Order: sequence, then C-alpha cells, then structure tokens
Amino acid sequence: MKQQRYDVVIVGGGAAGLSGALALGRARRSVLVIDAGEPRNAPASHVHNYLGRESTPPGELLAIGRGEAAGYGAEIVEGRVASAERLPGSGEGEQGFRVVTEAGRSVEARRLLVTTGLVDELPPVPGLAERWGREVLHCPYCHGHEVSDRPIGVLATGPLAVHQALMWRQWSDDVTLFLHTGPEPTEEEYDQLAARGVAVVDGEVAGLEVADDRFTGVTLASGRVVPREALVVQARFNARSAVLESLGLKPVAQEMGGAVIGSYIPTDPTGATEVPGVWAAGNVTRLTEQVIGAAAAGLMAASAVNGDLIAEDTRLAVAARRA
Repeated sequence: MKQQRYDVVIVGGGAAGLSGALALGRARRSVLVIDAGEPRNAPASHVHNYLGRESTPPGELLAIGRGEAAGYGAEIVEGRVASAERLPGSGEGEQGFRVVTEAGRSVEARRLLVTTGLVDELPPVPGLAERWGREVLHCPYCHGHEVSDRPIGVLATGPLAVHQALMWRQWSDDVTLFLHTGPEPTEEEYDQLAARGVAVVDGEVAGLEVADDRFTGVTLASGRVVPREALVVQARFNARSAVLESLGLKPVAQEMGGAVIGSYIPTDPTGATEVPGVWAAGNVTRLTEQVIGAAAAGLMAASAVNGDLIAEDTRLAVAARRA
C-alpha cells in the first residue's frame, strides 16, 4: 500500500474487482485492490463464454487483468480484509471508510467496491470436493461442451434436480439422475425424464470411483457402481459477505424454483448497497453470474462510483468557493 488514502478501495481481485479497477484507473482515480488470492474458479482448467478470451485458463485471465489495471495506475496487493468501517463524521461533507486487513494494516478510502465472490458449499459426499471443477460440475454453460456425449450423472439433493437432469440432457443422451437425498420426482417429472431418455437410480450415493486420477463412476450405498464420467451437483452458493456485514449489511436467501440456492447481498442495478458509498459487484451480489457477467458488473459499479465521486468533488468545490 503506497499511500494511506485512496479514492476507491476494491476488496477482491477477481473479474469484477479488476474490471472495476481498470475503469476507475482510466477515470484517473487512485485505486487500491486488496485480493486474498482465492478465486472461485481456481479448480477449473479454463474460462468459457468470455468473448475474446474463450478457453483462457483462470489464472492467465487474472494475470492479464492485473496487468491492464496496473497499466492505468491501480495498485494491487495481496491480503485479506478483516473489516471495514465508516470514518467518524463522514456522513457530512466528504465520505470515508477505513479498511483493516487481517495483518493489521489499515487504509482509508472515499468509496468501497466489494467484489469478494462466493463460496461453493458442496453436498457431503466423500470425494466430491477433490473432483470439484474437474469432473464434478454444476453449470452446463461453463462445462457442458467439455463433457458432450459422455456419460453424465446428476446428484439429487433438492427440488431442482429434475430441472438439472433435463438441462444436461442437451449435452449428452446418456444422463442418469441419482435420487440420493432429493425428493421423489412427481409423476409428470417421471414422464419428462422418460421422454428424454434420462435414467433414474434410487438409493443414496456413498462415494465416487476414481482410477488413474479420473472420475469413473458413482458408488451407491448398496455397493453398486454406476459408470459415469461427469457428475453434476447443486452446490449452495454462499456470498463471501463478511466485509459487507462489518458495515451493517446482511445477506439474504436466494431462491430458485422454490428452493434456496444460497445467500447474497442485495444491491441496486448499479451495485450500490444500502450503505451510502459502498458498492458490490460479481457473485457476492449475483450468485449465478458467470465471469464475463461479473466483469461487466464491475464496470457498471465503477462507473457509478466515479459518478458519485464527481458529484462529491463538485459539491465540495462549490462549498469551498462560497466559503
């Protein structure tokens, strides 16, 4: 940290944070990005659906983004932010915040942009975490093409499992729905699955079969092994919201199809939170956002932050002129 006060401190250096830093740097704002180095997509081999960067490894994309943001003056440091607080008296005149890292270092900012992402909470099945982002998947638009025409399993843990199975059927005609701990499909859902050729297997899943560092099948509690080459799960998406919570914001439940899929911090369309001067972008506020969407959200928030700073700069200049 080269200075003690910045126009904007960005907490989180993924696609949303770096995109915001790039835009703010180009707007000639002093910007500090504090990144804990825990990108959600680190287990994945490539980023997809990012126009102009299709199939770029996640680490490479972040390195490119850091270089671009730094090229416009943004400062990027490693660290984990422990908390943030509004500076005393910042409700009138110039706003301000203090950000404190777990290492005990503090820095001040006129505005905050929080882009800390989310954590995927996987079902408690032995072996899932070790294969996450490789053959254990959740998003067909992120990974579907890579497992096209291969035997795919869908692990049911909630009411969205049938929806998942029917969706993944677009990428393969060999899809098996493992009922596991999910609800029994309705008669209509059984008809839909049968019509699309999706097999249904009763019984809980006890673990995964792996050979030569490749996922090869699903082991049921009965001991039966069903050969598969990919397994789809419904992770719970939990926003990394600790920094925002330290400012008084609370995460709320996100529902989809009548099921809670995770928690997020609400914002307006620009990313503004209920705390004046604080914005959020990316998966911390939009759980299903892909990388390119997170980058776009970072740009949107950065534009709003800069506009808010311009308004404050103007207000302070008028007050000084009249003094």
